[in-house]
Amino acid sequence: MRAAASRWWAPAYGALLVVLLTWPFLVPGEAFALRDMMVFDAMALTRASLGWGDLAARNVPQDALLGILPRPVLFVRVFMVAAAGCAAWAGHRLGRSPFGRAAAMTVAVWNPFVVERLLQGQWSLAAAAWLLPMVALGVPPVSGLAHWLASLTPTGALAAACFARGRRGLAVSVLTCLPWVVAGVFAGTQGTSSAASASAFAPRAEAYAGTLGSLAGLGGIWNGQAVPASREHGFALFGVLLCVLLALAWRAVPRRFLLCAAVGFTVALASWAGLTAPLVQHVPGAGLLRDGQKWLILAVPAFVAAAGGLEARRALTAAAFALLQIPDAPVALAALAPTAVEVPAVDHRGRDVFFESRDTLQTVGGAPAVDPAPKAMNVVESGALSVDGVAVDLPSLRWSAAQAAVSGGEDLARLRELGVGVVVRADGSVEETGAPARELPVLGVALFALWCMVPLTQCVQHHSFNRKASYLGTSDI
Repeated sequence: MRAAASRWWAPAYGALLVVLLTWPFLVPGEAFALRDMMVFDAMALTRASLGWGDLAARNVPQDALLGILPRPVLFVRVFMVAAAGCAAWAGHRLGRSPFGRAAAMTVAVWNPFVVERLLQGQWSLAAAAWLLPMVALGVPPVSGLAHWLASLTPTGALAAACFARGRRGLAVSVLTCLPWVVAGVFAGTQGTSSAASASAFAPRAEAYAGTLGSLAGLGGIWNGQAVPASREHGFALFGVLLCVLLALAWRAVPRRFLLCAAVGFTVALASWAGLTAPLVQHVPGAGLLRDGQKWLILAVPAFVAAAGGLEARRALTAAAFALLQIPDAPVALAALAPTAVEVPAVDHRGRDVFFESRDTLQTVGGAPAVDPAPKAMNVVESGALSVDGVAVDLPSLRWSAAQAAVSGGEDLARLRELGVGVVVRADGSVEETGAPARELPVLGVALFALWCMVPLTQCVQHHSFNRKASYLGTSDI
């Protein structure tokens, strides 16, 4: 009887955790739009989605993949549920006892890092946090596939690379980072951020826990609007208690997990202390460090392994603390429920479109969200961003030049030089400049195609290894 019960309770409990946190992706609807998240079925493959637009390659290769899929919304639904399921499975594998497995699954699936990043709309980063324990397990080919999926975002790619093993893991790390690294070097976009952005995106304190306590529980995102209400009523303290409890099982955590966790906390604390501002301001590509709290993703596998190594009573307590630090997570995540998105109807025919007056952030379904237009067509993007009234990102150089040309008398020749083919004015009228559509960058397409082939290489390598193992016999391996 006990053996039968042990076979069904873990899958049932893991499935419950997954459904409670991913239910918005199971609700019917045509699009997902919340803050940084903008997914709808009319997305297109553009230069920006390949990392060769006006802004830094922050959404590469995520937007490129969504741009070639026939039903991006369906993909995101399946992907998010599957990623959460992978976290539960990896937690179960890292648990050393029945109660340890329950604690590990809870910490892997139900943690503030994932919930707060989902509420910020950073769905691919949240998924990467769910996938990272599976990457850390190093079980081919599933760990390699998890590594590939985590690399939808540059942060996820780097985080997964930290846990990759052997030459196979190194190869996957290189292939999954190439699309955005090469674009960052050769696309000619602005490569640095401002010191003000490092301050604006620094970790923040949540009620009663302080900044240090919030980070200890894997919370502390910079945007207070992307935090469940419970975190602002003292429940973040359960995260501090959870961290203390998990520290008691540090011997059960592999050293490389501990090292990666130390790196993640170091970056987050350095951001909090203002030490990353010079790097962010002067070093190209160091903008990846300006949101220091997101690097707590590197601590997720260590937290899960520690939870899995606790003895029975402590493991149950750890599971309770994990749930209690964000008890309202399913309610808070209702903000992710599907909505309707209106994309501007422009006869662009592949040409670059300049909107004379269109904000980077729109209001969709009563909530802030990024503009859908650049996801559906080649748009001259501003990228300007203000946080609490402070300009943290200045407009891109091409957008500023195009705006100056339009404001200064609609100099069509200058707009053609900038590659602008269509101008959409503030009153809704449209004017064509005569500039032709620009081809997609060959190098960008090639690198994206190489990224898409990573799963195939993983399966082929695994199949070859199995054939070799079968030929040699188990005694020779």
